[in-house]
Amino acid sequence: MKVAVVKESAPGERRVALVPETVPKLVQAGLEVLVEAGAGDGAWFPDSAYSEAGAAIVKTDDLYKTADILLTVTRPDQAQAGRLRAGQAVFGMLSPLTDPRLARELAEKNVTAVSLDGLPRTLSRAQGMDALSSQANVAGYKAVLIGAAAYGRFFPLLITAAGTARPAKLLVLGTGVAGLQAIGTARRLGAQVSGYDVRPASKGEVESLGATFIELTSVASAAGEGGYARELTEDEKAAQQAELTGHIARHDVVITTAQVPGRRPPLLITEDAVKSMAAGSVIVDMGASALGGNVAGSVAGETVTTENGVTIIGAQNLPATVPTASSNAFSRNISALLLHMTADGALAIDLGDEIQAGVVVAHDGQVVHPAVAKLLDGEGGR
Repeated sequence: MKVAVVKESAPGERRVALVPETVPKLVQAGLEVLVEAGAGDGAWFPDSAYSEAGAAIVKTDDLYKTADILLTVTRPDQAQAGRLRAGQAVFGMLSPLTDPRLARELAEKNVTAVSLDGLPRTLSRAQGMDALSSQANVAGYKAVLIGAAAYGRFFPLLITAAGTARPAKLLVLGTGVAGLQAIGTARRLGAQVSGYDVRPASKGEVESLGATFIELTSVASAAGEGGYARELTEDEKAAQQAELTGHIARHDVVITTAQVPGRRPPLLITEDAVKSMAAGSVIVDMGASALGGNVAGSVAGETVTTENGVTIIGAQNLPATVPTASSNAFSRNISALLLHMTADGALAIDLGDEIQAGVVVAHDGQVVHPAVAKLLDGEGGR
């Protein structure tokens, strides 16, 4: 079976789905690894490194003609999807809940679609395949660096001959994988850090990193399924925002991380909350996307400064800005999933397997993932 590594085409995307270090593991499992010329350049993995690891460097046309499985970080664009043929499979972060039309297109071409963002995150045996967590870990780290670069003062307490600089006060809203990494990174930079999450179980994790956990009296537990928080009711959202505003105003840097798969991110920082912050404050909105963000006034991929001097950074695709580390982690995730779904050198689809039931979106000409199929039904066949 030939497994091919595709060169990413999305603007600003520098990651690669497989790094040279992982190639021997797949070769030892009886797989032939093909790499599209230049696929690893953005992450500083030259073609020569892949060749030395046992992969074959091939041209784009040859890759799509001969590959059985294509590995990608993000969803293929229209040109790439158009090259796929019946019987092939594509593995990647396909975001089928955000835009299910690709799943339908691949199903119609009889292409098997496997999306790592559907992995059941609560299964201990699936942890090594969890690309959402590995990429969120990188994003949380980079969000703090971006916030520190935009902030006009020091993060740590500094006592110098020119006077004493107080530590920056930093607040992280949403303490999942990205939020906890942000807390840890900010603490290492010397900031005075607080964290908030609607899941009470997060308190121990936040405090274990040396940060202060903010407890709101207006919102009950919002722990949901699959490691995510449930969506708050409108009354809960209003109460949460009103109480959070007072805490936000007392901080110099705020990082928001809340996301809901396939849906608009929750609004955590209102326009009034932004207005309550001091000039020079910085907000890094990790929830910023085409669907919206966690912060009123944030724009995905852009930095804006409000009239009262608050910088709002619509952080987008942060893992791609740390491409070597992100690719190393993603490579381990996607190879672990691929080997889990391989038997005797061939792809073995088994929707009775809990892991495969979560990640296989299209197979045998059908959209087989229930949530994605429901979204397509809701489109009325469009």
